[in-house]
Formats: sequence, structure tokens, C-alpha cells
Amino acid sequence: MKSDKLIVLATLVLAALYWFATEQINEPLIGDPIGPKAIPRLLIIGLLIAAVLLWLETLASRKTRAPAMTADNPEPVRRPFFILVLLGGTLAYFFLFNWLGYAIATALYLYALMAIFNPRKTRANALTATGFSLGSYLAFTRLFGAQIPAGLLPF
Repeated sequence: MKSDKLIVLATLVLAALYWFATEQINEPLIGDPIGPKAIPRLLIIGLLIAAVLLWLETLASRKTRAPAMTADNPEPVRRPFFILVLLGGTLAYFFLFNWLGYAIATALYLYALMAIFNPRKTRANALTATGFSLGSYLAFTRLFGAQIPAGLLPF
């Protein structure tokens, strides 16, 4: 539970830093009516919503504690393994992003994360990772006109 509180605090600090950095962006007097701060502000709102939801989940979990590790529940806590896998996956995503492109790199990265945190749900993980990656790629490139690396994809 203590780690959840730290994650909530880190998310709030990240949102505050991101807000500060967003406010440093100069807005041109003439140009796009939405402006360059719109998407970063949406991300800040998403971070704040995620922090509030995790905080509410932490409060709710105080009432129903997870079962401790016993002979009946021998699942060991493998935090160092998960941290190394997440770090390695994030580094691979970073280095392969331009070559593979946003859609493919993000789909693979999300699928790997979902396979760790949502095991035995292969179809749901694959559909969610692929759907989100392609949907967000098309939204950013077609709707917002952003330049995102296409990589191996022809579009």
C-alpha cells in the first residue's frame, strides 16, 4: 500500500512539472485556434485523473486487504524481475521507436506490459494494444496533423 501512495505522489509531481513545462510554451498570436498547449493539457488532466483513481483504489483496498503469502498462496513477490523487464522494455521502445514507427512500437510495448500485468488474457491484450496504437496513431496524424514516425507501416 505504501508503494501506491508513492505512485500517487509521483504522478501528482509529474503532472505539476508537466504543467509548468506546458506553460512555458509560447503561443503564436496567429495560427491554430487550439494552440500547442492543448494536447499537453489533456495529458495533465489524464495524469490527475489517474492519480485520483489510484488514490481512491488505495482507500478502498484498506477495507479489503490482499491475502498474505502463505502455504496456500505461495506466489512470490517478484518485484526486481518486473522492474528489470519494465526498464528493458522501455529502453527497447525508446530505441526502436523511429525504426518500427509509433504504431508498431507502441503496440508491442503495450502488449508486453499487458502480458505482465494481465496474464492469460492474450486476445484481449493483443486487441487492446493494437487498437489503442492504431487508433491513437490515426488520431494524432489525421485529426491533429502531428508528425509521428510511420516506421515500417506504409501509411
